[in-house]
Amino acid sequence: MPTRSPYSGPYRKLVLAFDVGTTFSGISYRFPAQEQVGGDSKIPTIIYYDQNGVVRAVGAEALKEGLDDMIEDEGWTKAEWFKLHLRPKASASATHKIPPLPRNKTVVDVFADFLHYLHTCAQTYIQETHANGADLWASIEGRIEFVLTHPNGWEGAQQAQMRNAAIQAGLVPNTTAGRARVHFVTEGEASLHFCIQSGLTTEAMKHGRGVLIVDAGGGTIDISGYGQTSESTFQEISPAQCYFQGSIFVTNHARTFLQSMVISHLDIETILTRFSSALLEGSKFSEDVNHITNCFDKTTKLRFRNSSEPQYIKFGSARDKDLSLGIRSGQLRLKGYVSFQVQVPIQVYETIP
Repeated sequence: MPTRSPYSGPYRKLVLAFDVGTTFSGISYRFPAQEQVGGDSKIPTIIYYDQNGVVRAVGAEALKEGLDDMIEDEGWTKAEWFKLHLRPKASASATHKIPPLPRNKTVVDVFADFLHYLHTCAQTYIQETHANGADLWASIEGRIEFVLTHPNGWEGAQQAQMRNAAIQAGLVPNTTAGRARVHFVTEGEASLHFCIQSGLTTEAMKHGRGVLIVDAGGGTIDISGYGQTSESTFQEISPAQCYFQGSIFVTNHARTFLQSMVISHLDIETILTRFSSALLEGSKFSEDVNHITNCFDKTTKLRFRNSSEPQYIKFGSARDKDLSLGIRSGQLRLKGYVSFQVQVPIQVYETIP
C-alpha cells in the first residue's frame, strides 16, 4: 500500500472535503439534527426556502417531524436533486425529468446555500469539540483548503460553477489565492483513494491487474478503471464513464411502472378491460401511487437481489386487497424480471504496457 509523508508545512492547516451528492451529502465532520438519518455522517441533500427566498431548513433539519404543517402553511419551496442542474449539456438529454429549481434561484445560488450550511456545521463542531476550539478555528480559518467531489465527466464548466458557489457561500474570497484553495476530485478518483487506503486493491495490484471502480450513487453511476504504474502512482486505463441512472431514477422508473400500462402479470380478461389504463388508474389505489413509490424506495428497492423471485411493496393494511392488481394484504406483488435494472456498457480502450 502506498504511504504518504506527514504534513510538514510551516503552519497549521485544515482540509475540508465536501461530497455534495444528489440525495445525500457528507463532510469531514458531523452535523446537527442528524439523529434521524443514522450515524454514517451524511445528511439529505435538501433545502427549504420560504416565499422570500430565505433558507429555512437544510439537511436532516428538513425532515424533522411536524415540519410538514409549517411547509404547507407558509408555502415553503423544496430544493432537491439540484446538483443535477450542473450536469454538462451533452448529458441533459439522457437525464430523466428532475425537479425545477426554486423561483428566482440559480443552481449556483442553491449550491452556495448548501455549501454554506455544511461549512457552518463544520465550524460549529470544531469550535465546540476541540480544546480552545474558537482560537483553533480563528488560526486556520483563512488557510482552509476545500475539496469538492463531482461525477466523472464533469469538467471546467461545472468546476467553475462549483467554485463560484464556494465563493458565494463565503468559503473563500474572490481572489486568485482564494480560488486556488478550492480543489476538485472526481468521484471515481475519490473512491480509488478510499479503496487503496482500506487495502481493498492490494491483491489486485500485486499481480498487476487493473481495478474497476463502480460508484452507484443517487444521481449518477460512475465507472472508472485504474492500473498501478509504480508503488504510489495510478493511471486510468479506460475513459471514465458517467451515467445518469442512479438510485433516484430507479425510483422514478418504479413510479412510471405503477402509472403505466405494464400489466403483463394480469390475466387476458383483465388486460382487455384495463388495456387503456394505467396499472392503478381507476382503482381505489390510484391516489396512493406516491405513497407506494416511497415504500418501494425505502424497502423493496433495497432488498432486490435477483430477477427470478417476485418482489413485494408493503404499503397498506391487511384489508387492502385487489387480486387483479396483484395486491394482497396491503402488498403489491411485482415479478422480479420487471424490476428496474439498468445496463451500461463498459469500454476499455488501452491498457498500460
